[in-house]
Amino acid sequence: MSNNIRDFRELRVYDAAMDAAMKIFSITANFPSEEKYSLVDQVRRSSRSVCTNIAEAWRKRRYRAAFIAKLSDAESEAAETQVWMDFSGKCGYLGNEVVIEIRGIYDQIIAGLIQMIRNADNWTIRTKEKMV
Repeated sequence: MSNNIRDFRELRVYDAAMDAAMKIFSITANFPSEEKYSLVDQVRRSSRSVCTNIAEAWRKRRYRAAFIAKLSDAESEAAETQVWMDFSGKCGYLGNEVVIEIRGIYDQIIAGLIQMIRNADNWTIRTKEKMV
């Protein structure tokens, strides 16, 4: 599973999160200017945070609990992104079909993160010597 992956950018879940964040960046470009520092800022921040938390988790693979904690943070940010997209639809900035599409993308991302959490031992680094 993780044996051939050498960088977090090779993870499918990271790739999906990056694509989703870029899609959100693109679709929020047309939101009203009064939302620039509220809804737009929040949804862009949370979608990007999914990616950054995955990258941080990857670097913390020496410590199972820290690895899981960062993946859990990524999962929470993905759920937050879904809520902001729901607000975008309710405010009339996005059509229902776009909101459903993005929600589905993040459902898949969340599922991938949960799989990594459940199988954390397959992803963490085992060392023979105790780290200093």
